[in-house]
Amino acid sequence: MNVPLSRLQVGEFERVLSGMDVSYDRCAAFAALTRINTLYMVMRAGSGHLGSSFSACDIVSWLLLEELREPFEEDGDLYFSSKGHDAPGLYAALLGLGRLDEELVHRLRRIDGLPGHPDVHTPHMPFNTGSLGMGISKAKGVILADRLLGRRRRVYVMTGDGELQEGQNWEALAGAAHHHMGELTVVVDHNKIQSDTWVSDVSDLGDLIAKFESFGWGALRCDGHSPQALEAAFRKRAEIYPRTPVVVIADTVKGAGCATFAATSMREDEWLYQFHSGAPSDEDYAAAHAELVASAEEILSRHGLAPLNLVEEAPREPRPTGGERLVDAYGAALTERAAQDDRIVALDADLVLDTGLIPFSRAHPDRFFECGIAEQDMVSVAGGMASRGLLPFVHSFSCFLHARPNEQIYNNATEGRRVVYVGSLAGLIPAAPGHSHQAVRDVAALTAIPDLVVLEPANAAEAAAAVDFCVSAPHSVYLRLVSAPVPAEVAALGAGPLVAGRGRVVREGGPTVLVGAGPVVLAELLRAAELLAAEGAGPTVVDLPWLNRVDRAWLAELAGRADRLVVVENHYTRGGQADTVARALLDLRLDNPPRFQGIGLTEVPRCGTPAEVLTAHGLSAEALADTLRAETAASRLDISLRES
Repeated sequence: MNVPLSRLQVGEFERVLSGMDVSYDRCAAFAALTRINTLYMVMRAGSGHLGSSFSACDIVSWLLLEELREPFEEDGDLYFSSKGHDAPGLYAALLGLGRLDEELVHRLRRIDGLPGHPDVHTPHMPFNTGSLGMGISKAKGVILADRLLGRRRRVYVMTGDGELQEGQNWEALAGAAHHHMGELTVVVDHNKIQSDTWVSDVSDLGDLIAKFESFGWGALRCDGHSPQALEAAFRKRAEIYPRTPVVVIADTVKGAGCATFAATSMREDEWLYQFHSGAPSDEDYAAAHAELVASAEEILSRHGLAPLNLVEEAPREPRPTGGERLVDAYGAALTERAAQDDRIVALDADLVLDTGLIPFSRAHPDRFFECGIAEQDMVSVAGGMASRGLLPFVHSFSCFLHARPNEQIYNNATEGRRVVYVGSLAGLIPAAPGHSHQAVRDVAALTAIPDLVVLEPANAAEAAAAVDFCVSAPHSVYLRLVSAPVPAEVAALGAGPLVAGRGRVVREGGPTVLVGAGPVVLAELLRAAELLAAEGAGPTVVDLPWLNRVDRAWLAELAGRADRLVVVENHYTRGGQADTVARALLDLRLDNPPRFQGIGLTEVPRCGTPAEVLTAHGLSAEALADTLRAETAASRLDISLRES
């Protein structure tokens, strides 16, 4: 099935809004139109968060159309999303109001387009979000600054309900009440599903009204899909709590607006919500699109308006399929090892699907612990388990695992606790979610932790060997797993012996030696080597999976065959593998050391397709080949000048 896509132009939004006098119906119609374009954008991009966008859509529509005062003016009311997953829906609303360039409707998750999560470089996005729990604190900062500047405006923040498991939210509440922040309203999109499963099954939030009230906040509850209920809640907020921060618990349905995506369509025994992220199938798209159009046109017909004028667009481009995935190989290997070793336990931070832990959770349910969106707590829990002789494997996305609980990881290290930290979604690729989810500083953040080895496998065979290493190693390990499919040429490399600090040659070549780790870098190095080989200058390629360790004897042997040593990494250039290798090379004090070069990221990572982003950062095979050619030419010129 190659289904054509369709969307609405801004003129249709204007026609519908101008043709209705009843505010409730205007908001309901606007929300329906917004959902149609959100679905188009996610389908066109091939990924994005539909469920969260759809659950928040009615709230965003009421806020933008009715509640906020001059929201697009410098000193007007401020609204932003802390949860960030609803970015496609917010973009669609802003596009419908003519507040974003209409051409951006085609460029969700593309370079120079609309990032996967809110970013300040996009108009009307005051803060970067995606890493959860920061929104309330940032809103407090805005209010305190406004007071100092003599300004007065209201600030509205959207949070997710699963997001409230993140501890910073609760740190923020007392200060807002202490400062009598009547300007602040937090709306909780209470759709009852976090990521892919039910909040109550992960870490139940309990009585949210009582919790917020215990911090001195006003607390209200309403139906988040009813414009009438939203109006009543915000009116009550203004009348009863003029000098108090208020939370509005908006009860919603994840995927609301059409039965295809609505969580209410799930079976009673179904635990995995299918539409948190990623694009739906062509069949689900067609069914949902028909439902959304029918819903919108029912409202239009009541007001005597003509049916929607949809613009047909080309089908989405086919997405690459196949290729082994490291998280799957890792999960299978861990499950197998746990059957032989009762010490192994697995802890997860609300990402059981993305960290490869479903097989483990089913095979060893008594040793699987879901900790929710609470990485600091999870890491300290692991420290407690390690103190009793267990071997905890701790899981989250790399971007969250290395950063939020960094102090707790260090604390575990100072106690000598052996813990394995497993970060998936590591590195630059996939780049579609944006920089909040691209872990390109994790090696630098963890490399100084005492007795912690950073290891990045390249393929499924190496991932399985890495699990064996983690179980037998006398120290802690940070296992860095790329989530993108492994390219075929890297999968074909298999695995060599995993000896700490030692690599292996995976392509024999000349005295220019290219060193890297992981499937993304090695694939580009192998391809760059072939490009250069066609010109008679094919380099040697080395897989060195150890990112903060290098065996000096092995490095001395490698350096002996090289006149040029280049380390390429899926990470910032500072604090990564190149720094480790360069330091070791200097310490060797070789009589005739090879010329050394480190290549990696030097700026905040871009959002886009893998090809777009690798090219933009100079890490594609073609860009690497160009860099190597340029350095070779410069070196020859330097030698020529010296000889003359």
